[in-house]
Amino acid sequence: MKKEIIEKAYQIAKEQYAGFGVDTDAVIKQMNDVVISLHCWQTDDVGGFEKPNAELGGGGIQVTGNYPGKAKSISQMRQDLDIVLSLLPGKQRLNLHAIYGEFGGKLVDRDQIGVEHFQGWINWAKERKMGLDFNATCFSHPKADDGFTLSSKNEGNRRFWVEHVKRCRAIAAEMGKQLGTPCVHNTWIPDGSKDVPVDRSGHRTLLKQSLDEAFSVQYPKEYMKDAVESKLFGIGAEAMTVGSHDFYLGYAVKNNKLICLDNGHFHLTEQVGDKISAVLQFVDELLLHVTRPIRWDSDHVVTLNDEIQLIASEIVRGKFLKRVNIGLDFFDASINRIGAYVIGTRATQQAFLFALLEPTAIMKQYEETGKNFERLALMELMKTRLFGAVWDYYCLVNNVPAGIDFIAEIQKYEAEVLAKR
Repeated sequence: MKKEIIEKAYQIAKEQYAGFGVDTDAVIKQMNDVVISLHCWQTDDVGGFEKPNAELGGGGIQVTGNYPGKAKSISQMRQDLDIVLSLLPGKQRLNLHAIYGEFGGKLVDRDQIGVEHFQGWINWAKERKMGLDFNATCFSHPKADDGFTLSSKNEGNRRFWVEHVKRCRAIAAEMGKQLGTPCVHNTWIPDGSKDVPVDRSGHRTLLKQSLDEAFSVQYPKEYMKDAVESKLFGIGAEAMTVGSHDFYLGYAVKNNKLICLDNGHFHLTEQVGDKISAVLQFVDELLLHVTRPIRWDSDHVVTLNDEIQLIASEIVRGKFLKRVNIGLDFFDASINRIGAYVIGTRATQQAFLFALLEPTAIMKQYEETGKNFERLALMELMKTRLFGAVWDYYCLVNNVPAGIDFIAEIQKYEAEVLAKR
């Protein structure tokens, strides 16, 4: 889009929003507080680089599609990520899983990984002035084939996974220390039962014990913050998931951990946006995994829909931006993976920009004085304001393509790079 057209449209939008008491220039500056942690696993369909030509397997995770251009090495992954970053306004972080270390062609089992396998990523992030987040990878491994990891009744397997989480937390703390920004380490496990189990309590007792052991070393919060992530069910764990929302919420509150809310990990009639102000009454911070479930936890590319908008609006209205860590978690191999990144990240950013442009004070005043018709009318009216003009200007001032211009950039990269892999 032409710069003069974007600027002209923005001036009209600026005046329009000013009529509701909203300063669009201030909102654009405030978008610096909306930092999105990009999930590295979208580049290669959650395969990782523990061994050549790794494919995802087990743990209730399923990636659909086989679109050409998948990253087959860390160098290709970094090349793809740099293109993605060049097409996004604002600030980003990178979220790594433990299977994405640089293992030098050797098989390094997960209870043996160390910071040396991720120093290249730390250096990469430092060059780009980005923060890193990290995850233990408790799936796609022979010691998870029976469906249990940290809650396993096989003591050898359970000890293996406890050691893995311990090492991942140490790596995360070193990432935060070197990069000068806290690394959020998230723990999610696929443990559960395909059919109705008898001893739910036994597995949950073991999970609590394992978490206590894995979290026994305390790291400074300026280096690392722990999060625990729940799930309603998984493929192969339809009858019972050990790490349910009830379990992890209780654990997070009791142990002062972040609770991770993945909006694909609940029943489709539940709203994660509604949970935010509830859990933040009892924990200092939370972690978001933003995705788009269709009928189940299918992790479609995020779009600007009502669910994402409610999440963003609740964070902004409650003044929770400093207490919420925003991450993405979708993996679509049926379309161009770079395009999936850009669409999903921009949609999430757009939801927060829209929320920041709301005349919250007026709407709240209507609500508190019982003017519910007026409140609803204003909320509906804001949907038709010149939001797109503000978004395009936000992209312009961040020197990234506005409007549909990013499509041509991705098509060019696909033709010159992805199609030749």
